[in-house]
Amino acid sequence: MGRQEAFDQYGRALKLGQKAYKDCVVNGRYPYPTVLDEILMDDSMVAGRVDMGIVEIPTEQIVGTKTAGRRTAFAANFMPLLGADSEFACKWVELCSAHLGDEGIRDPIRCYEYMGQFYVQEGNKRVSVLKSYDAPTIPGYVIRVIPVWSEDPTVQVYYEFMQSYQLTGLYQVRFTRLGSFAKLQAALGFEPDHVWTDDERQRFLSRMTYFRAAFQKLGGEELPITEADALLVWLRVYPFENLKTTTAPELQKSLSAVWADVKVLSQAAPIAVSTDPGEQEPEPGFLGRLFKAVFPSQLSVAFINERRPEESDWARAHDLGRQYLEAVMGDKVSVQVFDGVDSEAGAEEAMEEAVANGAQVLFATTPPLIGACRKAAAKNPGVKVLNCSVSMPYTGVRTYYSRIYEAKFISGAVAGAMSPDGRIGYAASNPIFGVPAGINAFALGARLTNPRARVQLRWSCVTGDPMGELVREGVRVISNRDLPTPDRVREPWGLCQLQSDGSLRPLASPYWHWGNFYVKLVRGILGGSWDALSSNGERAVNYWWGMKSRVVDILLSDRLPDGVRQLVEILRRGIAEGSIDPFRRVIVSQDGTERNDGDQWFSPEEILHMDWLCDCVDGSLPAFEELLPMSRSIVRLQGVYRDQVPPEKEGPML
Repeated sequence: MGRQEAFDQYGRALKLGQKAYKDCVVNGRYPYPTVLDEILMDDSMVAGRVDMGIVEIPTEQIVGTKTAGRRTAFAANFMPLLGADSEFACKWVELCSAHLGDEGIRDPIRCYEYMGQFYVQEGNKRVSVLKSYDAPTIPGYVIRVIPVWSEDPTVQVYYEFMQSYQLTGLYQVRFTRLGSFAKLQAALGFEPDHVWTDDERQRFLSRMTYFRAAFQKLGGEELPITEADALLVWLRVYPFENLKTTTAPELQKSLSAVWADVKVLSQAAPIAVSTDPGEQEPEPGFLGRLFKAVFPSQLSVAFINERRPEESDWARAHDLGRQYLEAVMGDKVSVQVFDGVDSEAGAEEAMEEAVANGAQVLFATTPPLIGACRKAAAKNPGVKVLNCSVSMPYTGVRTYYSRIYEAKFISGAVAGAMSPDGRIGYAASNPIFGVPAGINAFALGARLTNPRARVQLRWSCVTGDPMGELVREGVRVISNRDLPTPDRVREPWGLCQLQSDGSLRPLASPYWHWGNFYVKLVRGILGGSWDALSSNGERAVNYWWGMKSRVVDILLSDRLPDGVRQLVEILRRGIAEGSIDPFRRVIVSQDGTERNDGDQWFSPEEILHMDWLCDCVDGSLPAFEELLPMSRSIVRLQGVYRDQVPPEKEGPML
């Protein structure tokens, strides 16, 4: 009986092999197992070899053979290609009969591992038999071939995997993005250097089996990512322990809720940046008129603020924006407000209450609320959720911020004109996305009006008194924190000039006008253009509007000289019209690299993710270890080097 069953199994495997061969040929792929010797043409590609001993090899990661011998006997999936009357088939059937006996196939194969994939040296037919029975793992004696280090991202990810393997002992934990394993350790509640126990390994693998099934049912095998990549996305919304209690249909449903975010990982440009509110305008013509009837005529909107307006200038600025929205839109909007929501659990509760009360749009006004936003979006797919932050790769949560660097450029031009000796101080907030761009734009503006200007950079996020230090060093013109709202002119916000009595007199300050953003966005939703930027849900959306949309502007002191005021108006108008770009000029960074030859336009992504400073700036970005505790959380979320910061065991994951 065992031999007949083995013979029948060969017939089924042969059909699978023939099908895989044809599919490969039709789709232009190599139809046989890959040969490692043909990948590694010479030893210059190899940094070393490591004897790994006996390893439980994930069957799906066995992709080829060490040498070219007998490779045409197998299709790319290791199923047989030779007829049932061949000598090869007889040996395959005998091996299969042994597998069906009491002992099974127990002898380990011998193979090489390279870049996380395995290439068989001895035991090809054993692999074929076990793959035909969908065996999850195969024991094998493994030699790891280490590639030479390079700037290739796949090589860097592999080197990170080798470090993580020392902790997990698992080949199944593979990622495609740097820093992912540290996030997994944090999500599991482990310290960064925690070595997994046998029990933890088995528990993880058993739960990953269920997750992998859901991942594959949703088409995950067609994506250039791993199930571990997808797991990290899922863990941003659901706890790992849910894998123990959730049924298969429930798990697939929960993964479906974040599937768009999983697919975004495979995109070369996962975030669509909207720089112009004109992109919100609905399409004119027949279709626009046809569907106008289904657009909402009134919106229920909720604002969720971490702090109360009377306690925080940032919250106050957004609350003024909310008041402006209500004043302009009238009965077209109804508004709920939740202030002082300073925990993720509290934010989740507030959002659920808002949705229960009919909210169709949620505005969360600070980056730390992103975790609650993601959960609200997953639970309520019909609700539009926005978070005031940048560079968040989530399709379910849109982010919004402003191009404050445009106003910084103008402020820098004022500083250059008003500085008697060209020494200008700059007190920066945190090394987060957009801040280096603001510093550089300010410095370039200063050089516009004073070619000898140099910017003395200090940071308020580290120990010390940046304003006091600059004053003591004799700097007369200093850029302080930006003006949160245009009615706070009596305080030393923005660009200030040191007076003979030691006081600071305001000269000019960039400021946000969030009300203009909220009005334009709500009008866009009412006009039916919300989906204009979504790319069918395949990309996240980041609104990043500037002076053209009047979300950003600059307030000037009445005491500014008339010539400087006229220059400001020229620059303001030029930036709004697009005829002036602060970064379209020759730019050299501190390390001597020419960043722009004067003819290039920086993309929004290049500006947002600037992590370098112009050569006329004296100072540097502070390291994470230098930051004050109060600044570390925002830098983890929005820092220009956030991917290099070890994650915490609690808090939103990126």
